[in-house]
Amino acid sequence: MILMVGNTKGGVGKTTLAVQLAIGRARQGRQVWLVDADTQGTASMSIAERTLGPGIACSSYIEPKTLRSQVKQQLAGYDDVVIDVGGRDNGVLRTALMLTDVALVPFAPMSFDLWAMHNMAKAVSDVNGERDGLRVFAVMNQAEPRENSVDNAEAASAVREIPEFEYLDLPIRKRKAFSVASSQGMGVHETTPPDPKAVAELDRLLAAVFVLEEV
Repeated sequence: MILMVGNTKGGVGKTTLAVQLAIGRARQGRQVWLVDADTQGTASMSIAERTLGPGIACSSYIEPKTLRSQVKQQLAGYDDVVIDVGGRDNGVLRTALMLTDVALVPFAPMSFDLWAMHNMAKAVSDVNGERDGLRVFAVMNQAEPRENSVDNAEAASAVREIPEFEYLDLPIRKRKAFSVASSQGMGVHETTPPDPKAVAELDRLLAAVFVLEEV
Protein backbone atom coordinates (compact mmCIF):
# COMPACT_ATOMS: atom_id res chain seq x y z
CA MET A 1 0.00 0.00 0.00
CA ILE A 2 1.12 3.55 -0.75
CA LEU A 3 0.13 6.15 1.84
CA MET A 4 0.74 9.85 1.28
CA VAL A 5 0.78 12.18 4.27
CA GLY A 6 0.41 15.74 3.13
CA ASN A 7 -1.29 19.11 3.18
CA THR A 8 -0.82 22.36 1.30
CA LYS A 9 0.01 24.06 4.61
CA GLY A 10 3.12 23.53 6.70
CA GLY A 11 3.26 23.25 10.46
CA VAL A 12 0.48 20.68 10.88
CA GLY A 13 2.79 17.85 11.94
CA LYS A 14 2.85 15.95 8.65
CA THR A 15 6.40 14.67 8.99
CA THR A 16 6.04 13.58 12.60
CA LEU A 17 2.90 11.68 11.68
CA ALA A 18 4.49 10.10 8.59
CA VAL A 19 7.52 8.95 10.60
CA GLN A 20 5.36 7.52 13.37
CA LEU A 21 3.11 5.66 10.94
CA ALA A 22 6.10 4.25 9.05
CA ILE A 23 7.78 3.05 12.25
CA GLY A 24 4.51 1.69 13.59
CA ARG A 25 3.95 -0.30 10.42
CA ALA A 26 7.50 -1.65 10.47
CA ARG A 27 6.95 -2.81 14.04
CA GLN A 28 4.01 -4.83 12.72
CA GLY A 29 6.41 -6.82 10.57
CA ARG A 30 5.97 -4.96 7.29
CA GLN A 31 8.77 -3.96 4.92
CA VAL A 32 8.40 -0.18 4.90
CA TRP A 33 9.87 2.47 2.65
CA LEU A 34 9.60 6.07 3.85
CA VAL A 35 9.89 8.52 0.96
CA ASP A 36 10.87 12.03 2.00
CA ALA A 37 9.48 14.37 -0.67
CA ASP A 38 9.86 17.52 1.44
CA THR A 39 12.75 19.89 0.71
CA GLN A 40 13.32 20.30 4.46
CA GLY A 41 14.37 16.64 4.65
CA THR A 42 13.17 16.21 8.24
CA ALA A 43 11.87 12.66 7.75
CA SER A 44 15.25 11.57 6.37
CA MET A 45 17.04 13.16 9.32
CA SER A 46 14.73 11.37 11.73
CA ILE A 47 15.32 7.93 10.21
CA ALA A 48 19.08 8.61 10.10
CA GLU A 49 18.95 8.82 13.92
CA ARG A 50 17.22 5.46 14.23
CA THR A 51 19.19 2.81 16.16
CA LEU A 52 16.44 0.69 17.74
CA GLY A 53 13.83 -1.68 16.39
CA PRO A 54 13.20 -2.79 12.81
CA GLY A 55 14.99 -0.94 10.06
CA ILE A 56 13.18 1.36 7.66
CA ALA A 57 14.37 2.23 4.18
CA CYS A 58 14.29 5.96 3.53
CA SER A 59 14.88 7.92 0.33
CA SER A 60 14.58 11.58 -0.59
CA TYR A 61 13.02 12.71 -3.89
CA ILE A 62 12.04 16.35 -4.22
CA GLU A 63 11.48 16.51 -7.98
CA PRO A 64 8.15 15.28 -9.38
CA LYS A 65 9.61 13.21 -12.22
CA THR A 66 12.13 11.52 -9.95
CA LEU A 67 9.49 10.82 -7.33
CA ARG A 68 7.19 9.23 -9.89
CA SER A 69 9.84 7.11 -11.58
CA GLN A 70 11.53 5.89 -8.40
CA VAL A 71 8.33 4.93 -6.60
CA LYS A 72 7.10 3.01 -9.64
CA GLN A 73 10.45 1.24 -10.06
CA GLN A 74 10.97 0.28 -6.43
CA LEU A 75 7.41 -0.25 -5.20
CA ALA A 76 7.50 -4.03 -5.62
CA GLY A 77 10.26 -4.35 -3.02
CA TYR A 78 8.10 -3.13 -0.13
CA ASP A 79 4.85 -3.96 1.63
CA ASP A 80 4.10 -0.33 2.40
CA VAL A 81 5.34 3.01 1.12
CA VAL A 82 4.79 6.19 3.15
CA ILE A 83 5.33 9.45 1.24
CA ASP A 84 5.87 12.63 3.27
CA VAL A 85 5.29 15.75 1.15
CA GLY A 86 5.98 19.39 1.94
CA GLY A 87 3.43 22.02 2.87
CA ARG A 88 2.56 23.60 -0.46
CA ASP A 89 0.52 22.88 -3.56
CA ASN A 90 3.17 21.97 -6.09
CA GLY A 91 4.18 19.29 -8.56
CA VAL A 92 5.53 16.99 -5.86
CA LEU A 93 2.27 16.98 -3.90
CA ARG A 94 0.19 16.38 -7.03
CA THR A 95 2.53 13.63 -8.20
CA ALA A 96 2.22 11.95 -4.81
CA LEU A 97 -1.57 12.21 -5.06
CA MET A 98 -1.40 10.47 -8.43
CA LEU A 99 0.74 7.66 -7.02
CA THR A 100 -0.94 6.98 -3.71
CA ASP A 101 -3.66 4.53 -2.72
CA VAL A 102 -4.70 6.54 0.33
CA ALA A 103 -3.96 10.16 1.17
CA LEU A 104 -3.98 11.23 4.80
CA VAL A 105 -4.37 14.98 5.34
CA PRO A 106 -3.51 16.10 8.88
CA PHE A 107 -4.79 19.44 10.10
CA ALA A 108 -4.54 21.34 13.36
CA PRO A 109 -7.60 22.90 15.03
CA MET A 110 -6.64 26.47 14.14
CA SER A 111 -8.26 28.95 11.75
CA PHE A 112 -5.37 29.20 9.30
CA ASP A 113 -5.16 25.43 9.05
CA LEU A 114 -8.88 25.14 8.35
CA TRP A 115 -8.70 27.77 5.60
CA ALA A 116 -5.82 25.85 4.03
CA MET A 117 -7.91 22.68 3.92
CA HIS A 118 -9.91 24.24 1.09
CA ASN A 119 -6.67 24.67 -0.88
CA MET A 120 -5.87 21.01 -0.30
CA ALA A 121 -9.39 20.08 -1.34
CA LYS A 122 -8.84 21.93 -4.64
CA ALA A 123 -5.68 19.91 -5.31
CA VAL A 124 -7.55 16.69 -4.53
CA SER A 125 -10.42 17.68 -6.81
CA ASP A 126 -8.04 18.41 -9.68
CA VAL A 127 -6.24 15.09 -9.27
CA ASN A 128 -9.52 13.19 -9.01
CA GLY A 129 -10.28 14.45 -12.50
CA GLU A 130 -7.20 12.61 -13.78
CA ARG A 131 -7.37 9.27 -11.93
CA ASP A 132 -9.70 6.81 -10.26
CA GLY A 133 -9.67 5.21 -6.83
CA LEU A 134 -8.07 7.95 -4.73
CA ARG A 135 -9.26 7.90 -1.12
CA VAL A 136 -8.53 11.01 0.93
CA PHE A 137 -8.96 11.13 4.70
CA ALA A 138 -8.59 14.10 7.01
CA VAL A 139 -7.38 13.58 10.56
CA MET A 140 -6.97 16.14 13.32
CA ASN A 141 -3.34 16.36 14.42
CA GLN A 142 -1.97 18.41 17.30
CA ALA A 143 -5.48 18.40 18.76
CA GLU A 144 -6.12 20.05 22.10
CA PRO A 145 -5.66 17.46 24.88
CA ARG A 146 -9.00 18.22 26.54
CA GLU A 147 -11.62 15.64 25.56
CA ASN A 148 -14.40 18.24 25.29
CA SER A 149 -12.34 20.97 23.62
CA VAL A 150 -14.54 23.47 21.76
CA ASP A 151 -11.69 24.17 19.29
CA ASN A 152 -11.43 20.49 18.42
CA ALA A 153 -15.18 20.13 17.96
CA GLU A 154 -15.49 23.22 15.77
CA ALA A 155 -12.53 22.20 13.61
CA ALA A 156 -13.92 18.70 13.12
CA SER A 157 -17.30 20.12 12.15
CA ALA A 158 -15.72 22.45 9.59
CA VAL A 159 -13.66 19.72 7.93
CA ARG A 160 -16.64 17.36 7.76
CA GLU A 161 -18.29 19.93 5.48
CA ILE A 162 -15.56 19.66 2.84
CA PRO A 163 -16.75 17.02 0.36
CA GLU A 164 -13.31 16.05 -0.93
CA PHE A 165 -12.39 14.54 2.47
CA GLU A 166 -13.65 11.70 4.57
CA TYR A 167 -13.15 12.66 8.19
CA LEU A 168 -11.43 10.15 10.47
CA ASP A 169 -12.58 10.76 14.02
CA LEU A 170 -9.27 9.58 15.47
CA PRO A 171 -7.53 12.73 16.71
CA ILE A 172 -3.83 12.73 17.47
CA ARG A 173 -3.47 15.06 20.41
CA LYS A 174 -0.72 17.55 21.14
CA ARG A 175 1.68 15.34 23.10
CA LYS A 176 5.41 15.83 23.64
CA ALA A 177 5.92 12.09 23.16
CA PHE A 178 5.38 12.33 19.40
CA SER A 179 7.97 15.02 18.72
CA VAL A 180 10.53 13.63 21.17
CA ALA A 181 10.31 10.13 19.70
CA SER A 182 10.47 11.33 16.09
CA SER A 183 13.53 13.51 16.75
CA GLN A 184 15.37 10.35 17.83
CA GLY A 185 14.15 8.18 14.98
CA MET A 186 11.90 6.25 17.35
CA GLY A 187 8.25 5.37 17.46
CA VAL A 188 6.21 6.30 20.50
CA HIS A 189 6.10 2.57 21.31
CA GLU A 190 9.88 2.53 21.62
CA THR A 191 10.50 5.32 24.12
CA THR A 192 11.31 4.57 27.76
CA PRO A 193 8.79 4.70 29.23
CA PRO A 194 6.25 4.93 26.41
CA ASP A 195 3.38 7.38 26.74
CA PRO A 196 0.32 5.06 26.84
CA LYS A 197 -2.04 7.73 25.51
CA ALA A 198 0.20 8.51 22.54
CA VAL A 199 0.63 4.80 21.83
CA ALA A 200 -3.13 4.22 21.93
CA GLU A 201 -3.83 7.12 19.58
CA LEU A 202 -1.25 5.98 17.05
CA ASP A 203 -2.42 2.36 17.24
CA ARG A 204 -5.99 3.41 16.46
CA LEU A 205 -4.85 5.45 13.46
CA LEU A 206 -2.64 2.64 12.16
CA ALA A 207 -5.50 0.16 12.43
CA ALA A 208 -7.82 2.48 10.51
CA VAL A 209 -5.50 3.74 7.78
CA PHE A 210 -3.97 0.45 6.76
CA VAL A 211 -7.26 -1.33 6.23
CA LEU A 212 -8.67 1.46 4.08
CA GLU A 213 -7.21 -0.03 0.91
CA GLU A 214 -9.16 -3.23 1.54
CA VAL A 215 -12.53 -1.57 2.24
